[in-house]
Amino acid sequence: MKQNISYQKLPRSFYLDDTVNVAKKLIGKLLVRKIGGETLSAIICETEAYTGFSDKACHSYKGKSERTKVMFEEGGKAYVYLIYGMYSCFNITTREEGVPEAVLIRAACPVEGIERMKELRQSKKQIKSLNEKNLLSGPGRLCDAMGITREQNGILLTEDELFICEGISVPEKQIAATKRINIDYAEEARDFLYRFVDTKSACLSVKWRGQE
Repeated sequence: MKQNISYQKLPRSFYLDDTVNVAKKLIGKLLVRKIGGETLSAIICETEAYTGFSDKACHSYKGKSERTKVMFEEGGKAYVYLIYGMYSCFNITTREEGVPEAVLIRAACPVEGIERMKELRQSKKQIKSLNEKNLLSGPGRLCDAMGITREQNGILLTEDELFICEGISVPEKQIAATKRINIDYAEEARDFLYRFVDTKSACLSVKWRGQE
């Protein structure tokens, strides 16, 4: 696959589009992490859009806080937060300054640095079986395996530590829009079709079983 991947870095303007569009367009893009002199990369196969003040499931729905302040800046930055006090989640901020929206990267398929990713996952928890399908199949797993932590919160994604490249072309008919996962607390937003998946990918956090 590697020879068919474009390593052209996405410009900041890519992230300033409508957030739902960005979430969809990120399917097939290449997530790159430079860590300890190594390059780790993966093809994004699952995303979720969070649309600020119109979306009760979004962290910024109730306004700016110390945690969400990066979301209020111009898009194209990393928004990394902790869930359950232990698992990092990597989001990409979108839109213009003052519009606090973002896209959660839920899963990806590893390309480069696979052995290093396994080491990073195993350093967090004793895991008996890791393969390319389950290595990055969830937001916490992805962050553990790619060494993404709160230290990366707020960094610009057009620089050289953590960034996105053009990656591969995924056919439009192969991308599905579905309901987001684990947002039952936000009743008004539960039915938004803001989760996008590559239906042919084997690396999703929840296996694709056709239209819901």
